[in-house]
Parts: sequence; C-alpha cells; structure tokens
Amino acid sequence: MENLVAKFAHHYNVISSERFLKREALGGEIPFFISAYNPENELEVRRSIKMLIKKLDTSGVRVLELNLYDLVCEILQQKGGMERMFLIEQKKGKDKFLKALQSTLNIHEVLMPHIAGKIKDADAQVYFLTGVGLVYPYIRSHNILNNLQSIAIEAPTVCYFPGEYDGHTLKLFGKLKDDNYYRAFNIDKIDPK
Repeated sequence: MENLVAKFAHHYNVISSERFLKREALGGEIPFFISAYNPENELEVRRSIKMLIKKLDTSGVRVLELNLYDLVCEILQQKGGMERMFLIEQKKGKDKFLKALQSTLNIHEVLMPHIAGKIKDADAQVYFLTGVGLVYPYIRSHNILNNLQSIAIEAPTVCYFPGEYDGHTLKLFGKLKDDNYYRAFNIDKIDPK
C-alpha cells in the first residue's frame, strides 16, 4: 500500500529545495518529473496535491497547477459550451463525440497555446500537471508531456500520473501502455538534498 503522507512529505522536501528550484544536478536535461500513484488513491492524491501547494506557497514557492480536466472545461466553455458537446454525443454517438472533442481541443492549435497562456500569466516557480486520468482517452499524457517541453521552460514541471512509470514507459491506470517517455525523472526517487 502506498504511503501518501510520506510521498507528499518527500515531494515537499524535494520541491522546496534550492537545488530543485534552480534546476541543478540535471545534467542539462529538461526539468520534468513524474510521480506515479495508484489510481485507487485518486481522491486522496488530489487532496494531498492541494495541501502540498498550500504548504509550498506558505514557504514562498509559487506553484501553478495545470489540471487538464479544468483546462478542457475552460476551453469547451469558450468554444460554445459543454452543452454543445453533450448534444453531439447524444445525436452522433460516442465515436463522433470523441472525434469532435479531439478536434475542438486540438493539442497544437488550442490546448498547448491555452496552457502557454496560463504559464505566461502565472509567475510560478513550479508547474504541477494534474487531471491526467480524467481526460483519457481524448488527451494522452505522452502527447502533453512531449509538447509541454517547449512551453514549460521557465520552471520545473511535476506530472502526477495515475498509473506506473518505470523511467521509460507510462502505463495509465497500471494497464494502458502509452508511448515511451524517456525525458522525465521519477520525483519519488530523487534525493532532496
């Protein structure tokens, strides 16, 4: 069983360190980190992330949470509202709905520019990417991570991933193998000193 109290205490120690915030000891690598967790702990992880953000803020570390589900809802509201998408699902079925949703959220033309705007406006020292499991299957985590590299360059990014990450492969919910993603460090294995 995963000890979330210890996990998030470790995250606090790592993220609040000068070494982490200054992106030292990465050997020129992109400052991307993944923390995989058991999907059964989703609700507790969400609460723990909120508490971690508050604790970091109290310590003077500004965090921007990029919750993919919330971002999708914002975009859909801007593009005609959620009701419009629900009507498409009712009238055209699941497959057409999924295609319409992916088209509306086009990763290169819509979603990533939306995220870039959030980052530009935030003045954050760390970015948290959350809500990964909530947007499956219309947004895939490896696509976001690959595209985020050119946008999230001013601060380290920590992705909270419901599943498994072995340093090479992402397995959403511990079952669905995503494309390989080699550019992220496992934050749970980083020495906070």
